[in-house]
Amino acid sequence: MSDAPGEPASEDSAEQAKQFEKDLPGLAAFAAMGMSVAIIEALGVFLGIWVDRTLGSAPAGLILGIVLGTVAAVVSVVKQVRRFL
Repeated sequence: MSDAPGEPASEDSAEQAKQFEKDLPGLAAFAAMGMSVAIIEALGVFLGIWVDRTLGSAPAGLILGIVLGTVAAVVSVVKQVRRFL
């Protein structure tokens, strides 16, 4: 239930706000983790496409870029998760 404008916040909403502030660093860490996976994977794909265009080796470069990007992303996630364990 929401409080009407101008009324003081209820104790429940104050507790929810405190809990959100407490959880925010963890949420930010997981958001950063997702962004790093997306960026690393995209770099692998673009590097693979560049290799294919440079060497004329399609689709080997793209496949290699995807595999290397995935490995790098997994390593990055493992390192980030270990901080919380």
